Formats: sequence, structure tokens, C-alpha cells
Amino acid sequence: MYASASISQSALAHNLSIVNSFAPKANVVSMVKANAYGHQLELIQPLIDGSDLLAVSELSEVLKLRTKTDKPILLLSGIYSEDELQCAIDLNCSIVVHHATQIAFINHTQQAVNIWLKIDTGMHRLGLSSQEYADCLSNLQANPLINIECVMSHFACADEVNHPMNTTQLNHFNELTSSTTKRSMANSAAILTQTQAIFDFVRPGIMLYGASPFEKNKAGLKPVMQLSAPVMSVKIIHAGESVGYGATWVADQKTSIAIIGIGYGDGYPRHAKNGTPVLINNSLCALVGRVSMDMICVDIGDTQVSVGDNAILWGDKKLRVETVAKYSDTISYELLTNVSNRVKFISAT
Repeated sequence: MYASASISQSALAHNLSIVNSFAPKANVVSMVKANAYGHQLELIQPLIDGSDLLAVSELSEVLKLRTKTDKPILLLSGIYSEDELQCAIDLNCSIVVHHATQIAFINHTQQAVNIWLKIDTGMHRLGLSSQEYADCLSNLQANPLINIECVMSHFACADEVNHPMNTTQLNHFNELTSSTTKRSMANSAAILTQTQAIFDFVRPGIMLYGASPFEKNKAGLKPVMQLSAPVMSVKIIHAGESVGYGATWVADQKTSIAIIGIGYGDGYPRHAKNGTPVLINNSLCALVGRVSMDMICVDIGDTQVSVGDNAILWGDKKLRVETVAKYSDTISYELLTNVSNRVKFISAT
């Protein structure tokens, strides 16, 4: 018996259609980095087929994706050597330029190359300063082999709708790029809530996989990954008896416990709190005791449960990954990308 992750093809297509409904005139750059947010590149064909571009972080991801498609790929980290530049060109990548040191490599190109210039508008992670952008723009525009395909930036607080940085960053971006042909600013959170940030290209990520950046605004997104595992044992715990390492949970009455075959070795969060919901036979039950490497324990109450029954850890309309993330003091991105290779991935309709 093993844990499995079922990847819904219809949910992928549905979520991409939600992106198109919010940004009908924009080109869609689907984020498929980190093995498609943990969903496995070989199981996301609806995204590959339906997107205008695909975006990854590293050349190693490009190499894997190139076995699936010849669609243009955006290399978010850019390049750091002439060898990497040549590899990116050979693999038909559009290359993000976010640091002045990358310009020298790209300006020495002997072949046509598409680039995206990334401006730091306030996140202070990757991106050119305002002055670097102005210098870089004039420098690269003078090279006939370089096509500046788009200018981009990234929000720091788009998942906080009323955060003042959103307006500050957008205004800064508009000031710097008002004469630019193609622009991109909107990630999932901005696509859902900031129409003024939707330009020529949108860059959806988490929403493609059916999770929302917001607690209340689900936008009709459908969960793509359903993580499940079998019931290994069912037993009775009496009042005063504890469950799991450290005896952190003690029964206050006679309690029926199901032991489920999944743990932090499979990517289920070790820091999930007592009470984290687990769906068994269409009933929400509560996690009790510490998460182990290979198993968790669940208070099943009056629910009829037998060995071999399937427990859903997330990915059902009754139990979304966002809920488990909240109980674990983390975000859905981390849970999805942390599912380990011990879990069996399955393509589903």
C-alpha cells in the first residue's frame, strides 16, 4: 500500500480557462517550474498545449520540458555564461535579463535571441534598477540580433489586495515602461484582483494548479492534485492514552483511531497541527499526534472506516490544500512542491 497523487487533466484545462476569462487579451505564460509546482511535467499536457509560453527557473528544467514540447520557454533565472547562453538559444528559450552582468554575455551573441528585461520595482529580489534598465535598454536595442520581447516586473504583496506596495510598484512600472511594446506584471494574485496590472503577458502559477493565493477568493478554481493514502490500521485508544512520538496528544475519552500510510517522508507536513482535517469516506476527521515519517493518526469519531479504505489528505472540494497549509502554518505552494518521489503519481480525467 502506498500514497498516491492523482493529477486531474480536466482541472488543469479548467483552471487555464479561468486565467483566460480574467485576461482574455493577454498571452499566457504558464509557470511550470519546480516540476510544475510538484505536479510532474509529464502529467500537465493541458497546460503545455493551452499556454502561449511555459516558464521555468533553470536550464535543467528546460531540458526536461523539451522532451515534451517545442513550445517557447521563458528562462526566469537567465544565463550566467556564454555556454549557458548558447544552450538557451539552442533550446529556443526567451531569456530573462535581471542583472547587468548578464548583458555582456548576451551582447556577444552570434545568433538571434529573445530576451525579457526584468525591472526591480520594489520587491528587491531579482531585477534591474531604474538606471540599469535605461542603460540596458539602449545598449541591447543597438544589437540587431537581440529582440526585446517583453519588459517585466514582479509584485511583492499581490496576495494582499490592499497593500500599498501594489500601487507603488505598478505606478513605478508604468512610469518606466509607458513606451514599451510588450509588458508583463500579473501573477496569479494580480490576475484575480488587479485588472490594471494585466498587460500583454500574464504569468499564472498557483492558480493553474487549483489553489488560490487568497483565503476567500477561490475564483472557481478546481484542485488538480488529490493526495491520498490507505488506512493501515484501525484501533481503539482509551482515555488517558497517548498517540505518536512525544505523546503530544492524549485521549480524553474512548477514541477510534485510523493510522494512514503517509508521513513527512512522502511530503505531508510534519508541522501539521492536531485537528488538521483528513477526509475519509466523505467525512472530515482530525489529525492527532505528531506526523511520523511514514504515517499519521486520525481521530475517526463515528465514521465507519476499514483497513484499505482511502484517506484524502488534500485535493477535494471538501478539503483543499489551502486548508491543510493553514493548519500547518505554511502556504499551498510548499505543500504541493514537497510531495516526494515516494508517492505514486497518476494521471486522471
